Amino acid sequence: MQLAQSAYSSGQQAPLRTHRGTEYAAFSRVTSRLKAPRNFNALVAAIHENRQLWTALAADVADGANGLSPDLRARIFYLARFTSEHSSTVLRRKANVVPLIEINMAVMRGLGASPAAAPPRAAKAPAPATTGASK
Repeated sequence: MQLAQSAYSSGQQAPLRTHRGTEYAAFSRVTSRLKAPRNFNALVAAIHENRQLWTALAADVADGANGLSPDLRARIFYLARFTSEHSSTVLRRKANVVPLIEINMAVMRGLGASPAAAPPRAAKAPAPATTGASK
């Protein structure tokens, strides 16, 4: 009993991971696997894991109770669709994996931003910067 009490009261406990931290870790893990597959079978496994991650995100933002702005939810849903479609093209060996890696890295940059700098989940996300492509 004393061992358990000392373990819980030591002050040396690891901090709990936030939702953002958990999402960042998931993206980091799958992106690492996409960047350096040992062979085509490893690439297939990494793409499958990436699709599962994006499918979970799409399901989350499709839920009406999700606190993100409708615009941000729509953008995430679009990225999930693109990721799925591009993954199929990569698996047919008609495209490379780089766009999937770049998308994941962009999401990781957003998740890694300081929580104070990031908009709260219920707040409206700022409009994205334009690239001039739509002009």
